[in-house]
Amino acid sequence: MNTRTRYKFKQLFILILAWLIVGFLIAVYDYLVLHSHVLPVAIPVYSFLFSVVVNMGSGLIGGLVGGSLLVFYINVKYQDKSYGYTVAAVTGFFIMIILLINVVLRSIGYADTTRLFKSGLVWAVVVATTQLLLQINSKFGPGVFWNIARGKYNTPKEESRIFMFFDLNSSTTIAEKLGDKKYHSLLKDIFTDVTNPILDNKGEIYQYVGDEVVIAWKYKEGIENNRCIRCFFDIKNYLEENKDRYQQRYGLLPTFKAGIHCGKVVAGEVGIIKRDITYSGDVLNTTSRIQGLCRQFDAEVIVSSDLAAELQLSGFVTKLLGAIKLRGKEKEMQLISLKPAGSGLSSLG
Repeated sequence: MNTRTRYKFKQLFILILAWLIVGFLIAVYDYLVLHSHVLPVAIPVYSFLFSVVVNMGSGLIGGLVGGSLLVFYINVKYQDKSYGYTVAAVTGFFIMIILLINVVLRSIGYADTTRLFKSGLVWAVVVATTQLLLQINSKFGPGVFWNIARGKYNTPKEESRIFMFFDLNSSTTIAEKLGDKKYHSLLKDIFTDVTNPILDNKGEIYQYVGDEVVIAWKYKEGIENNRCIRCFFDIKNYLEENKDRYQQRYGLLPTFKAGIHCGKVVAGEVGIIKRDITYSGDVLNTTSRIQGLCRQFDAEVIVSSDLAAELQLSGFVTKLLGAIKLRGKEKEMQLISLKPAGSGLSSLG
């Protein structure tokens, strides 16, 4: 099971747990209403335990069926659709789920129409809120919204991170050839296609900057199994597998270059109207400078020697580029270019 699938199952588990809690709270609310007021009419035979089972059962069925539809289908199938389109699709699915639950409840003798209608309205709000939170989580990226919500980075924290600056080759030439609208469509397709290989390698999409993607890893996760390096070549392989689609739509297969470096950064929450978690530190500037040297050395991937020393590069052919003085830096830095073994590049050093 790949990383993104595990992440989706984690989302589904949290969703089901939350809906079970909502079902329990509905049962408690019904109990308090029925026992805290003098009602003008007699009420049917009522059992709190039965109400808990019914409402939590509804939450479980809704979570398993509706949650699976939201996580595995709607937010995947309609990821390039407008929010309005997605909400309409969710509404349609929700109506079908409510009808299914009502059929199940009536089949076991739970025929209180008023409470079924009330519960339906409550679940409508729950489903709408769930979809909104899923969309917000998608907007910020996995885990980022939760970190903002619980204030993890209200106080800046120093962290060890790995960064990759992943840039489209010949972007100016391609933009002139395609025109603005078609070039934007190309970038949209590229950014969609690179997402899964990034998630599979436990990377985080930190920023989109024009035609460039900045990818970040927690230090240990990026080092493990060379994920920070494998990510680039997994993206390259995925795009090559979809070569025909790109050729038909745009008359080209996009290629990329990347610079990768590691070090300490300060992570903190910034902004008032628009909040975000940003990283600051010399590591990002250095990584950008490393990526800028790819054209000069005719290299796809260049990594710093500091990072290379922590990786297992037996599956790659390395070329020592020497001690390079990066623009804006006082000290020289040892840089290494990488290609997969068998690419025809001789190993130096």
